[in-house]
Formats: sequence, C-alpha cells, structure tokens
Amino acid sequence: MDKVLPIALVLGLIGCNSPVSDSKGVFFAGEIVNPTSEYVVLYKGSEAVDSAKLDDTNRFSFQLDAVDDGLYHFNHSPEQQYVYLEKGDSVWIRLNTLYFDESLVFSGTNEELNNFLLEIFLEDEEVEQLMYSDLFELEIDEFSEKVESLRKEKIQDLEDLNSEAELSDIAYEIAKASINYTFYRFKEVYPFKHKGKLKEEQLHKLPPTFYAYRSGIDYNNRNLIYLRPYYDFMKSHLGNLSYMTCSKSCGKSNGTAHNQLHFNQHKLAMIDSLVGEKELRDNLFRNVAFDYLLREHDADSNRIFIDEFQRFSGNNMHIEEIQRLYKGISNIQPNSPVPDIKLVSIHDSLVSLPALSKNKKVVFYFWSGTNKNHYENIFNRVNELKLEKPEYEYIGISFRTDASNWKAIVNKFEFDAHSQFMAEDFHQLTESLILYPMNKCVITNDALIVDAFSNIYWNNF
Repeated sequence: MDKVLPIALVLGLIGCNSPVSDSKGVFFAGEIVNPTSEYVVLYKGSEAVDSAKLDDTNRFSFQLDAVDDGLYHFNHSPEQQYVYLEKGDSVWIRLNTLYFDESLVFSGTNEELNNFLLEIFLEDEEVEQLMYSDLFELEIDEFSEKVESLRKEKIQDLEDLNSEAELSDIAYEIAKASINYTFYRFKEVYPFKHKGKLKEEQLHKLPPTFYAYRSGIDYNNRNLIYLRPYYDFMKSHLGNLSYMTCSKSCGKSNGTAHNQLHFNQHKLAMIDSLVGEKELRDNLFRNVAFDYLLREHDADSNRIFIDEFQRFSGNNMHIEEIQRLYKGISNIQPNSPVPDIKLVSIHDSLVSLPALSKNKKVVFYFWSGTNKNHYENIFNRVNELKLEKPEYEYIGISFRTDASNWKAIVNKFEFDAHSQFMAEDFHQLTESLILYPMNKCVITNDALIVDAFSNIYWNNF
C-alpha cells in the first residue's frame, strides 16, 4: 500500500510548532486520523514514560526534559509501534488508524532511521510468507544461500542509509540487529519447518557452518530487549537449543516434543544458563510459562512446572500475572464449580454464570464483535451443533464489543435473546475462564465444569 502523506501539512506542523531543541530534551508529536482512543502513551521497555491526550484536531505532543537514547514505543490503543529517540530530537508522526502501520510516516530528526525500522517491520510479513510458501521446502545449501542473500540486501540498504544520515552507534546497532535477527530466526526454525513441510520422519543433519552466526549472539543487550526481531529470535533459538539438548541427553530425535512438561523444563534451564540480563530473562521466562500453561492443563503437571519456574525465576517481574493464570487454570479443572462471573443480558440485567448452567448441560462459547469472520464462523458452527447435539444449551458470551454493536449483531443473526450475554468485566472473564484459543468453549453440567478447555469445532462432547 502506498503511504500517502500530505507533505505540506507535515512541514507546516514542523515549521510552526516544533520547539527549539536543547541538548537533552525530546519533542515527540503527531496527528492521528480516525483515533481509537483519547490518548497516546509513550513507553520505554515495559515502563510508561508519559501520556498525552489528543486535542480537538486529533494532535498530541510530548515534551520530555531528558531521555535515554534508544528504542521506545508509543501506544494508541489497541495498536502500538516503535519510535527511536535521541537527546535533542524533534520527531513527528502522522497515521490513520484504519491502516495503522501502513499509513505511519515519521518526519523530523532521525526520520530516516524511524522510517527504515518501519519499512523492515512491514517487509517482515512478506518475508515470513515467502519462507512458509517456498523457502522452507528448499534443501539446506539452497535455503542458506537464499536467506543470506536477502539479509545482505537489507544490510546494504542500511549501509547506504548510514552513509547519508550518519546514524549514532546505538541507532545503527538497533537497525542492524533488526535485520540480522529476523533472518537468523528463520535459520533457527528451518530444521523443524522443513521436516514438517516435506513430511519427513527425521530432522536433517546440518553442517557446522549453518549456525555460524551463533558465535556473535549477544544474550544480554539492554538496547535490544524490546526489539521484536531480537526477542522473537531468542524464543526460537532457545527452543531449538532446548530441543537439541534434550535430543542428546534424553534420547528424543524426531523433531517433536511429546512431553511438554519435560521440554519446557529444558527451556527454563536453558534461559537460566544463557541469559543474565534481568528484564530479558523475566520476559523469556514469562513466555515459557504462558506458552506451557495455556497448552497444558493437567493439574499435577502444572504444579510441577510452577515449582520449577519458582526455582529459576521466583522474583520474576511478571510473577503475579503468571500466578493468576496458574490459579485460573487450577480453578476450572473437571468437577470444579463454575466460576461466579457476572454477565449482562440482552435486556441489560445481570446474571451469573452458575445460574445460567444450573440443572442443565451447557456449552459456553465466546466471540468478539471486532472479528466478523470469526464470529460468523462460530455462529454457523453453533447452529450445526444444535442439530447434532440438542441435549446441550448453547450460550454465547461476547467480549470487547460495544453494547450497541453487540445487540445489533445478536439481532441480525436472530439469536434467542436468552442465549446471548456480554461480559461485564473482560479481565475477570479472561482470568477465570482462560480465553485461549479463540475457538475454545467451556462444557458444564449442573453448574460443574466438565471440560473448560474444549474447542467449539471438536466433537468430543
């Protein structure tokens, strides 16, 4: 998509409103077309630096007295994107939320770098599609050659940019890492994706040079902690190392980890042995915990995992969030009481989940008005189930949907009003029923849990 920007408007904004830069302060401002929130929030890592409210013309501005040079991100709910800031910068953005990333344009100081990072971000999706559609099927030598050619092409673009814009050391490091770690990740997942694409029984034996870049990996770079390509690489890399370590010491060699508890124990140990930087460690440990707990729901295995997690990362900055997830899963094991969650009826009255499931068999399913394809498919599936399994009552729970939009969708599909409800508290619903994946459903019998982790498309109830 072409990025259409009224250049005259941006130049006018810069000329009329940009403050005089000092050696330490930063001015960050912009205009948001079709805003989806009243605020823009600026983050450095996981910490909010400041927030700014949009004015009557949908413009915002931050005047920061002092900043650390590096990568930040700004959030305009529900979207977010990078911005690189250095002392003395005046940076402007303009975007349209209908095409958030595609319409975003930076101007002002460091505009070249910020637009370059955005370009890499947008191109990553195309490269990802290329990998899955064509390149993962290639044999080792041809795959390595293709990946290296693509990587060098982007590195040359960066060198050309650097010769014109004279990037700072930190800016150059971040831009180069954004390129390198994108392509290094593809090499980390290649053995597993290649095996799957070609339906082979064994992983290929790789030449020693295939992972030559690993000698230069920095496991503790604070400048890169929240750079998406670096973080995604770390997840794939540590997963690869964990599997290979397990293959050698535990006798697994077919490219599939059948015992998720065992495999994730390896991942915890691998992070502990390689990553020293506290914030990166915490984020990676959190990723392992969520990935495991959302996939595996056995109470005994989960207890073993949590004990192991506490041993490696008991002071994790995400520990309360992880404990809530663990507790939520523990509370919805088979034969547990249905959680006391309040829902809003089509007539705006409150009703509890236990009351809706008393003295009958119920399948609770979930949908959001923000995803039309998903909810239409869900509704079609529910209509099929009503014919196939009429002994159940099917109750839909909508979340993250405006009340008027929710009622309009319900009326459009001519649902029985008694079968549709809206979550009063999305966070309570999420933590109590663990809304993952999107197609999940909860099966109950007389207000007791039968299966809280079923899928609306399965035929197991």
